[in-house]
Amino acid sequence: MFRWITYGPGGWRNKVAAGLLCVAAAGANAAELDILALGDSLTQGYGLIEQEGLVPQLRAWLAERGHDVRVVNGGVSGDTTAGGLARVEWSLTPEIDAMIVALGGNDLLRGIDPGVARDNLEGILKVAEAQDVEVLLVGMQAPGNYGPEYKAAFDSLYPDLAEQYDTLYLDSFFAALAEEGDEMPDMGAFMQPDGIHPNARGVARIVETLGPEVEALIARAAPAG
Repeated sequence: MFRWITYGPGGWRNKVAAGLLCVAAAGANAAELDILALGDSLTQGYGLIEQEGLVPQLRAWLAERGHDVRVVNGGVSGDTTAGGLARVEWSLTPEIDAMIVALGGNDLLRGIDPGVARDNLEGILKVAEAQDVEVLLVGMQAPGNYGPEYKAAFDSLYPDLAEQYDTLYLDSFFAALAEEGDEMPDMGAFMQPDGIHPNARGVARIVETLGPEVEALIARAAPAG
């Protein structure tokens, strides 16, 4: 809403200054990007104090590199791909410019059919596409004890969907916790006692790998010019 203000002698200088401040403020607001991190307990920060979780550490990593970004914690502990699909539409509020999708770990724990997980993730990507929201899809790998057919079907669904929907793609949430060249990684130093969730040190390593991919997401989502 606008209103006319009458300025006294010399008041035009104040008027111009006020106008410039408004323009600067509008520019600052326009520069901020809003990213939704849609995930499960790994995203939510299970077992950690708030500032040690994935989203706060990612926010800090991005801020240190000069990014004016708000990252919304859309992690729900215990969520499967079906849960993510059920809430993605209302989670993508109008201000959201981009989304990180990191789901599938609980599908693995429950032995859910990879075809079902694929359909759910595809549903999420379709909603993002319809709302013109850029996506970074984060993959998961099934352990070998599920059998070669299950593992092959599950592992392939992420790169397949990333290619089909032209999303950015990070092949593994946990890859950063393995030492380079280590075929049998011992990730104990980076995990909580449950062996499922990373500790603060593990999250920091994950962010070091995830961060550059989020920077690429920011570049895609940023308005031209």
